[in-house]
Amino acid sequence: MRPVGVVRRIIPCMDVDANVVVKGVNFEGLRVVGDPVELASRYEEEGADELFLLDITATIQGRKTFLKTVKDVAGAINIPLGVGGGIRSLEDADAAFKAGADKVSINTAAVRNPNLITTLAREYGSQSVVVAIDVKRISNKWMVFVEAGKTPTGLDGIKWAKRAEELGAGELLITSIDADGTKAGYDIELYKSISTIVNIPIIASGGAGEPEHFLEVLKYSDAALAASVFHMNIINITRLKHFLSESGIKVRF
Repeated sequence: MRPVGVVRRIIPCMDVDANVVVKGVNFEGLRVVGDPVELASRYEEEGADELFLLDITATIQGRKTFLKTVKDVAGAINIPLGVGGGIRSLEDADAAFKAGADKVSINTAAVRNPNLITTLAREYGSQSVVVAIDVKRISNKWMVFVEAGKTPTGLDGIKWAKRAEELGAGELLITSIDADGTKAGYDIELYKSISTIVNIPIIASGGAGEPEHFLEVLKYSDAALAASVFHMNIINITRLKHFLSESGIKVRF
């Protein structure tokens, strides 16, 4: 259980490819769902606590386009903006911050070069460094996958979460690849397990389909991230927050 009195956050996530927001299931079958600036503005109006923008192609060719999207979104909102995808160095992070990011999220690069976590934390402060961890359940363990969920690393997700904290991460964004896009609910056991061994905030990601899913996972995480249910207007953030508040979860209006 995470501390009961702490305010929980609701975070819409926008996966961006060539300046449009896309979404898939289990990291596959991407389709276009909207314009990032329009969606970001709507989410802020509805009461989102912060937003995440993830560059899912993260190629050199697409980098300038994505940074323009970051700048456009940052200019349209006043809530914190997290940015990830293809951040492999201090220079990449610096470009994201200069474009308007409040936090950067690193995933593959953190596994390949764990010292990058420490370097970024020293340069920008731990509160600005999010380590994203994508896991699949294999033989009753959550194993870490990188490169958009395609490449196994052999790392145990729970142990890697603790290591990321020790290296200086200020926050963990944990995504269940098995649950991603399914709308069948978050992997509660995953967040239960991680919440017992780390002290930094946990953002739960993957599987949101109805308000009850948020209610359940926010007992074990500090924030809940979702995409499809917000993009498609299945769940309205204002109404979600009222539901959570009435159910005993502290949220910010």
